[in-house]
Amino acid sequence: MTVSGTSSSAPIQGRTAVIALCSTPRLTHLRNQLAAVARWSLADDDTVRIVVWLGEDDAPEIDAEAVLRIPPGRHGLRLAAARNAGAAAALAAGAELLVFLDADCVPGPSMLSRYREAAARHPAAVLCGPVTYLDAGVDTTDADTLAARTAPHPARPNPSEGSERVATADEYSLFWSLSFALTAETWRHAPRFDEGFEGYGGEDTDFAWSLRVVQVPLAWVGGAHAYHQYHETQSPPWQHLDDILRNGAHFAAKWGQWPMTGWLEAFAEAGAVSWNGSTWFATGEAASSYATESCRPLGGSPAKRDQ
Repeated sequence: MTVSGTSSSAPIQGRTAVIALCSTPRLTHLRNQLAAVARWSLADDDTVRIVVWLGEDDAPEIDAEAVLRIPPGRHGLRLAAARNAGAAAALAAGAELLVFLDADCVPGPSMLSRYREAAARHPAAVLCGPVTYLDAGVDTTDADTLAARTAPHPARPNPSEGSERVATADEYSLFWSLSFALTAETWRHAPRFDEGFEGYGGEDTDFAWSLRVVQVPLAWVGGAHAYHQYHETQSPPWQHLDDILRNGAHFAAKWGQWPMTGWLEAFAEAGAVSWNGSTWFATGEAASSYATESCRPLGGSPAKRDQ
């Protein structure tokens, strides 16, 4: 079902919290995001910026209304725990709308207002805006530049400006945590991120599937644009191979099937992992021999990790 702006309700009122997770390698991107949230907020907006610091180190000086720390666990960064903690901090700050935005992303000028409008029309839904991957050197402070570069990732629905479309059951697997929002009331009653996931991968698809089980709607929000700032990466992500195997096994134990099969199949083609009919496993020395694969630029259309 698509809902357009012609039948809009007034935007949701009250405080909005923008929640970002960060560690030292993404600090410059985070600072750009925090400045953008302040830049695009209207004078009468009540927006708080909450940063959850994920690193072993203490957080540096950050221009945000709240900074909390969730140190790494035994297996790496605790992304699921950090999102849950960030949401708890947002509720404690009196937020009525929670916006989760990846530290690599900057909001477009209308992202927050579109999430507010969509939340008024879909107060029980988890809302997902489109994300554009930027090339290196793009000026994220200029609205006209961002508008000219807007090209949302093609693997996800992108409704027309000012409209929303409720996701089908099959589309819950397309959820990703780069940019999404939900009301405080929905968060209070929705599933939490599973803190059994540590390190890279799987926790966002697990969250989405948990939403589907309890029939929390997912809605695609046209015009709620976010922009992923350039950084180098690897494809497939060799640096996360161990995380993908471990988190994938945790996901499979819950849901009876593996996530991130696109990455696993790429690793298998390189001889680093194998499928024995019931589980994926690393093939010894083969996995480490590929870990030095050269980085490729991320560009505008990276593969979806959970497909």
